[in-house]
Amino acid sequence: MRAVVQRVKESKVEVKGRVVGSIGQGILIFLGVGEDDSVKDCDYLANKIANLRIFPDTEGLMNLSLVDTGGAALVVSQFTLWGDCRKGRRPSFAHAARPEMAQELYEHFVRLLMQKDIPVATGQFQEMMDVSLINDGPVTLMLDSSKGF
Repeated sequence: MRAVVQRVKESKVEVKGRVVGSIGQGILIFLGVGEDDSVKDCDYLANKIANLRIFPDTEGLMNLSLVDTGGAALVVSQFTLWGDCRKGRRPSFAHAARPEMAQELYEHFVRLLMQKDIPVATGQFQEMMDVSLINDGPVTLMLDSSKGF
């Protein structure tokens, strides 16, 4: 499972001109599910992301996590994180999970964040979405569960 995490002042996602999810201060998470991912990957990434110390403390140092600050998360499904661009000019998505499996794990990941008392908003699975954000920092991190176990 792959995630791009961006610290934001605010973020929202729209589908067909209608806002389906929005947050104030917190993190925007683009989440991509791979064909070999499981609940174990969700558990790892949800715990890692919720506790990443990427928010400033009173001295301006990145010492606080989303849990510490009470910030929110906007989670957007992003199968293109599994795009393999090594051959040719068109990305291959052969290692992205099938939609049914991806949606199940995506929803499990969202539930795990909610269980940590993190306010969570989401995009809409398998829809074309317009995502907007105001980066805070900017702070952007890439995580891959296969590299964390």
